[in-house]
Parts: sequence; C-alpha cells; structure tokens
Amino acid sequence: MQAAGQDGSGFIIIGENIHTTRIVPTKSPRMVGADDGGPALRYVAADGAERRLPIPESAMAGHDFREGRIKHVKIAVQAAMSDVPAARAEGWEYLRHLVHRQEVAGATFLDLNVDEISLKPAEQKTAMAWLVRAVQQMTRLPPAVDSSNIETIRAGLEACERPGPQPLLNSASLERIDALDLAREHGAQVVVTAAGEKGMPADAAERLANATRMVDAALAKGLAMADIYVDPLIFPISVDKDYGLHCLDAIRALRAAYGPAIHITGGMSNVSFGIPYRKIINDVFLILAMAAGADSGIIDPVTSRPDDVLRLDRGSRAYQLAEDVLLGRDENCRLYLRAWRKGEFKAAATA
Repeated sequence: MQAAGQDGSGFIIIGENIHTTRIVPTKSPRMVGADDGGPALRYVAADGAERRLPIPESAMAGHDFREGRIKHVKIAVQAAMSDVPAARAEGWEYLRHLVHRQEVAGATFLDLNVDEISLKPAEQKTAMAWLVRAVQQMTRLPPAVDSSNIETIRAGLEACERPGPQPLLNSASLERIDALDLAREHGAQVVVTAAGEKGMPADAAERLANATRMVDAALAKGLAMADIYVDPLIFPISVDKDYGLHCLDAIRALRAAYGPAIHITGGMSNVSFGIPYRKIINDVFLILAMAAGADSGIIDPVTSRPDDVLRLDRGSRAYQLAEDVLLGRDENCRLYLRAWRKGEFKAAATA
C-alpha cells in the first residue's frame, strides 16, 4: 500500500536544489557577462526580472571551474553572507530564486546542505545556521537540514523558528544513531537510512534489516511513525545492473512491513549517475519507486514534478529503454547507450 495517489497527489517532495554541491556547466547558455565584464550566471528572479550572479575570481581559480563546473549555490551562499553590499544582495536574490522555483513546483520541504562551503566544521555550522534563517524569511516551507556532520545539523535545527513548521533531519543511520536524539530534542521529523554500522547494504535484505533496526530505534525514542522517512539508499545503476531492483524490492518490503503510516523516500537522482540523458532514467525510476510504495523523494521538482512524470508515455522507446536499464534487463546499459549515441533521446525530446 502506498500513501501517495496514483496521480502523484500526496507525494512528499524534498526539494534538493539548495545544496552546495550543485553545479552548472561552464558551457551552459546561462553563462554570460556581468555588468563589470566578468562572467556571471543569468537567472530569472522571483519577481520575474532577469538578473546575473557574478562568478567571483576565487571560484574561477578553483579546481571545479577549471574542469567546467560552477558550484552556483556555494557561490550564492558565500556572496549572501559577505560584507560587500552588492554581492550580498545578489546572493540573496539568487537563493530566493531557487526557493521560489521549488515552492511553485510543489516542494514540501527544502533540503539545505552547506558541506562544501568550507572544510572547517565551525564555518559549516555558521553557514547552515545562516542559511536556515535566511530561507525561513523567504518561505513557509520547512527545511530539511542535511549534512554529513551531525553538529552542522544541530546548528541548523537550533536556527529553526519556534514555533514554526516541523523541520526534517536528514539523516540518521546505524552509524549515526544519536541523530535520533537530536530529532526528538528539536521536534523534527527524521530520515533514517538503510546504511549499516560499518558500510552500505549489499542487497534488498540488508536494506530491510538495517532500516527495520532504525525504525525500531526511532519508535523507541518516542518519535511517531508518521514522522519517520525511510531511505533504502539508491545507488547508481551504472555501477551494478541489480542496484535498481535491490532498492525497489526494499521499498516493497518496507511498505508491506509498515503499511501506510510510515514514509519511504530517497535521493532518486542518485540512480542515474554516470549515464547520459539522466532525466529519463530519473523519471522512470521515480515511477517505478512510487509503484513499489515510495510516497516521498529527494528530487528536483522543477524538472521532475511527480504529476508530470506519471504522464510519461510508458509505451515509448525512451521509456522502455530506461526501464530495461533500471530493472537489470539491459546488461551494461548497452542498448540504452547505443540509442543515446544515435540521438534517439534527443529526437524524442524535440518531437
């Protein structure tokens, strides 16, 4: 049984775009000149005006830029936190633009992650607290406070408004089980993952076993079933043809074990890392995950709104190729990659 409707209604979207790992390619058509002649990213602000986020020299001197990647969210957060009025204003508008787009697209939570702001934990904590407060001024959508460092998560939860919308802690696991205490302390909902105490699960059975231990631990701490989001962990299908099946089988088993009260989520776009034309892989996997029982996803609602995704033509060549990859029927993605090289996906997208 699944909590989300077959038309996508009720699906809980954890919007993934305010994350300092996010990139725009330097070859993107959004890359233009700033007013001072330097490079900038063009965007449409929340008020409809076209604006430009300057790319600072520090970013251009970095490894990512030299390899063709612009970490635009990182740039915007750093600019908005700076002491330079013009940079501060533009960084703020860019973040507000990201928030607005996800809000309009139907996000339920906004996932906030600043791990790449700095290698220094203290600076990560400062940035997370600042970002949570800033986003709360831009929207009433609750934050999903996301970090690999539990103290950074703590800083984000402490910055949440009280009273205010219930935040989401992303995430707790067997190797970080004390995050459950943090969720209870701050009245947060929580994502619990299927990671083991010393590594990642090998198959659906390990996912179910690890996730069950986490759900039991969360309930024992006094968290409500409805406040628990289970992430069975979605791995790139390009690495192993069975990874999609492992995750989908785990989703089915979790839904059968816990019924409709619990939430099942996950980083849906993880499945497509390393594969060209990622959108069709992501969209088809979202359909399969929802059919298996997922009622939530950490996704980009701007490019993959569940109600739009569910209207895909499931008889199309593109859909069938993607489904074959995800269900392990296309060894090493051979047929999919052949179709991509022949331009079949490009032709389908423009038809």
